[in-house]
Amino acid sequence: MTPVLLGLIGVALALPVPALLARASWPYRSPAAGIVMWQSLAIAAILAISGAGLSTALWLVSEQDPSPSRVALHVLVLLVGVLVWARFWWAAWTVWRRTGTRRRRQRELVDLLGEPDGRSPALRVLQHEALVAYCLPDRTQARVVVSSGTIDKLGADELRAVLAHERAHVGARHDLVLEGFEFLRAAYPRILRTDAPLAQSRVMVELLADDAARRVTGDRALAGAIVTLAGSQAPDGAMGIGSEALLRLERLQDPPVRWWATTLAWTISVVVLVGPTVFLAAPWIAHALDVVIG
Repeated sequence: MTPVLLGLIGVALALPVPALLARASWPYRSPAAGIVMWQSLAIAAILAISGAGLSTALWLVSEQDPSPSRVALHVLVLLVGVLVWARFWWAAWTVWRRTGTRRRRQRELVDLLGEPDGRSPALRVLQHEALVAYCLPDRTQARVVVSSGTIDKLGADELRAVLAHERAHVGARHDLVLEGFEFLRAAYPRILRTDAPLAQSRVMVELLADDAARRVTGDRALAGAIVTLAGSQAPDGAMGIGSEALLRLERLQDPPVRWWATTLAWTISVVVLVGPTVFLAAPWIAHALDVVIG
């Protein structure tokens, strides 16, 4: 029954558990730990399903005279595990290529239309009245983009908060965090797919960038920038400051990190990663290998 139990754990971590956590707001109180928790859930789900496939393969080799119905069930579990891994690597390639192409095109466009700022070669100013502020992360050619309308509308401290926010995205490579969740989401068949980890992580990277900005300018300047730029749109492949304005403003009233939220998120991360492997997969695989070798 180990392959079936691992498969059920993988399904639970892929659907009902994320659906339950998506309703909770406490991960926002410790966004770094919250992101690790979501990553652990997604990885644990794939590992459980993969473990189900591996243990199924070992079962098919080691079991003597199994019934046709049990063989059919185990073959189905094995196929699901293979499908998940195949989809994961295909998604990793396609998302990386698509996102990289979009960012390269945007970077070429802003370099053509934008004016370099003498204070930083990575900053481009677009001469336009629309309120625009976003970044195009990259290992060597990142860009921070703002419009002249944004500069005119914001005060000096508010503009510093915006630039600190976007540079935090670039410096911490929050884009790689979100791309990882896109890989993991696309790995599952549509019937097992949920948007909750990616959606919450998009919010939490904004909170992390807010925390970096508030350390530079304080809460008041950041709040003013969030209100002014609320709803502003960033192009595909970019990361903007205009999303989830209400939630972010409410969070500015609380301390950036709550110890209990951090502890809970780390506890969940460790349990979901270690638990299935230690208590189910490892003993069964060791027993199956003994049977095969013996």
